Amino acid sequence: MDKPPTPTASLVKYFSSLKDPRVERTKKHSLSDMLVIAVCGFICGVDSWVELEEFGEAKREWFEGFLELPHGIPSHDTFGRLFAALDPEAFSRCFIAWVKAVAEVTDGEVVAIDGKTLRRSFDRASSKAAIHMVSAWASRNGLVLGQVKTDEKSNEITAIPKLLELLHLEGCIVTLDAMGCQREVVARIVEKGADYVICVKSNQEALHEALHDFFQEAREERFETVPHAYTETVDKEHGRFERRRYWITSQLDWYRHKRESWAGLTSVGMVEAERTVDGKTSREVRYFISSLTGDDAQKFASAVRRHWTVENNLHWVLDVAFGEDDSRVRKDNAPENMAMLRHLALNLLKADTTTKVGIQTRRKKAGWDVRFLAHLLGVKGAYTPRPPKRKPAASRR
Repeated sequence: MDKPPTPTASLVKYFSSLKDPRVERTKKHSLSDMLVIAVCGFICGVDSWVELEEFGEAKREWFEGFLELPHGIPSHDTFGRLFAALDPEAFSRCFIAWVKAVAEVTDGEVVAIDGKTLRRSFDRASSKAAIHMVSAWASRNGLVLGQVKTDEKSNEITAIPKLLELLHLEGCIVTLDAMGCQREVVARIVEKGADYVICVKSNQEALHEALHDFFQEAREERFETVPHAYTETVDKEHGRFERRRYWITSQLDWYRHKRESWAGLTSVGMVEAERTVDGKTSREVRYFISSLTGDDAQKFASAVRRHWTVENNLHWVLDVAFGEDDSRVRKDNAPENMAMLRHLALNLLKADTTTKVGIQTRRKKAGWDVRFLAHLLGVKGAYTPRPPKRKPAASRR
């Protein structure tokens, strides 16, 4: 077995402030050891505490090269009890501090904030509802920036401000669906030094109706009296044709009497999407409020389109590659903390640039090759990818 390097420095550093919830006299395994094993396990395909114990035993010789492990690998029950008791808010703060240290979120980064329900985290026996997580997704970097669980008797409206408070967002563009179209949320984004592009629907009935009437009249007049910027995109794939048209304007005179109630409001936008599949065409119109200037339709369009990468590149990957919707972990804080472990693993997997394979294959590869696992954890020189094989000249024709 290859001698393991020391891949745990940054993890141990940024998670060292976590308070161990266990009684002192019952501790046989250190918190840092268990965190490192858990992160490595979730990188390598682990999806349960039982699998985590088996993974630890399989890699025991490797782990013994740089962890203390005075009593060997913890049992699955020990892992389960720890993560059920660990404070998820403190875990989240450590996670966010770690992300800030290992990834640079630059000006203009679109940060999509969206929620996801962990469907099998409900507990019928105790009448505990499935938990709902709100995550912040850096669309360009492909990184989870942070997460917050919604209160059991509440919704995303209360969780979003908590998440915004934890994040460094200066210079970013924050995107939200209609649930986040709240004055408090908008004010918090502006306070953080960020711009916003937020969808407006019937939960803000008066604003939605005003936007509908304004853009309907503007279109009837071909925008001749409304200074605006416009762009459109066309996608063709597998028999599907989709055209999206984007309008944005800084003309807000029609909304002057309420404009001051939305912090930083500078422009409003409309997106019309026409989708044709198998000869059938559907049409959808959405309206947005924004702090962007009204003269850059490309920037507006990019923010709207990038928002939906949170569905395809985060939520879908968590379900398909990590089996999140199938997880039956339910006890106390364990579902929320396990979600954090998945986010940790996903960030490390997505940061790899040495291979073009998908996340599922990267998880398997990390389990097969400890050099690749160490590389994912940030150890310089731990792994050197093989150059791609060149096909013989005849086969390249």
